[in-house]
Order: sequence, then C-alpha cells, then structure tokens
Amino acid sequence: MVHGLPEIRVPKDICRNCLVDKQARKSFVDHIAVRARDKLDIVHSDVCGPFTESSGGNRYFVSFVDEFSRMMWVYPMKSKDEVLVVFQRFKSAVEKQAGRKIKVLRSDGGGEYTSHDFRRFCKEEGISHEFTPHHNGVCESRNITIMEITRCMLNEKKLPKSFWGEAVTTACYVLNRCATKCLDKVPEAVWSGLTPSVKHLKVFGSLSYKHVPNAKRKKLDDKSEPVIFVGYHRTGAYRLYIPITKKTTVSRDVSISEEEQWDWEVASTSL
Repeated sequence: MVHGLPEIRVPKDICRNCLVDKQARKSFVDHIAVRARDKLDIVHSDVCGPFTESSGGNRYFVSFVDEFSRMMWVYPMKSKDEVLVVFQRFKSAVEKQAGRKIKVLRSDGGGEYTSHDFRRFCKEEGISHEFTPHHNGVCESRNITIMEITRCMLNEKKLPKSFWGEAVTTACYVLNRCATKCLDKVPEAVWSGLTPSVKHLKVFGSLSYKHVPNAKRKKLDDKSEPVIFVGYHRTGAYRLYIPITKKTTVSRDVSISEEEQWDWEVASTSL
C-alpha cells in the first residue's frame, strides 16, 4: 500500500499510553459500506473543539472527509464562525486537484453549518447540503481517531497541550497514509492515484537539530540549533518549532533524534 515501510514488530505487552489515550467502548459495527462512486461525490464535515488555545491562537478544527477515498483534511480555526470561509478554501483546492465538483456535503445541524450564508453558498454552487439527524458518523469517527493519536503524541514526548494544532495536522497526514477497513489502498493512493512513501515519517515531538546556514552564524558559532519536530510541509520538508525563539520554521537540513525529547523544565530554568 505504501513505499518505505520498515519491518514492524507488533509488541506483545500492553501499551499503557495507548490505553490511557485511546481506550474506547467496543463497536458493534465492523464495516461501513462506501456509498460514493467517485471522488467528491460525498464529503463529510464536522467541527471539533473547543480546546486549549494553541500556539497559533486556535481553539477548534474543522475536518472534511471524502467518502470515496476516505482522504481527510483538517483546518485549525480560532472560532466556529470561520467554517464557511474554510469550506470555500477547501472546496477550491480539492476540486482543482480532483478535476471534479463536490456534489453532496454532509454535516450535523450545528449553527456553523445552518447559517444563511452557508446555505446560500451551497445553493449557488449546486451542492446538496444534507444534515444528519444526530451526528456525522464518518467524520466523527475520524475525529475521534485524530484526537486519540493527538493525545498519544503529546503525552509520549511530554509536549504542552498548546501543541494540539500541530499534532492534529500531523495525525491527519499520517492517517491518510494508513490502511482503512473499507479500502484495499491507503486514502492518499486512492485520492492521488500514486502509492505514497512513508520512509520520511518520524516520531512527532522528537528533539531535532537544524543546520544553521553560514550566512546566519559566525566562524565559531554552532552549526546547528536544537528544535522540535512538529509536522510535515507540503514541499517535503519538516516543520520545526524553535523553543528558544518560540517560532516555527520549515527546513530539509535537519537531523531528527527520535529517542530524545526537549526537556521543558531544564530549559525554563536555564532561560
């Protein structure tokens, strides 16, 4: 399904971190039939939050799931009233990628989806907006999985909860390259038509060392600086958080030490 996957040994012991962050009730449903016949025939959407304010000032995220490919997109937001603007951005991007128009949008009956402006936009664009009676099963299920992964990633590397935005985005990126029950391919392969590689995937929150260009340092200065790996960039580079300056940057020239993590207590004392 993917290229670059290393040999994985399934652990026999119970993972306490997984139980604490992922344990849920057993499901009665083993399989959900795919009803869409092509990409963007049916798109599911749901809003998740509120959370502790992220490093970017966001408190919610909205997710979109293409029913045919199970491809998922997430967008952090400061407030729920941004849903329409985000949906417009999402629609423009995915329709260009797929070469098709969104036919049906399914969501719950939340006020962010039932506003006059949202209804008018869907009508003008020829989108059939369907409301589920209680909850949006497809999107809600994916959001639960996203949040379980997010909690695990933050706890594993002892990261502050303010990094939830970066963790959610990274979890979505990884899930799009993972097998699902209803497909014989990973979502990214169904969506793009190409088998993706996972060789570049790294442990979220790992301590990393980013190269400092010659133009930005003196002769005796260090040639690298400690950073935290917080995600992937669409260019193939890594997203890196610089604890000293509290800024996020993007770079390919980085070495990631997956066994290490940033010591926040020692760092705060030294600063």
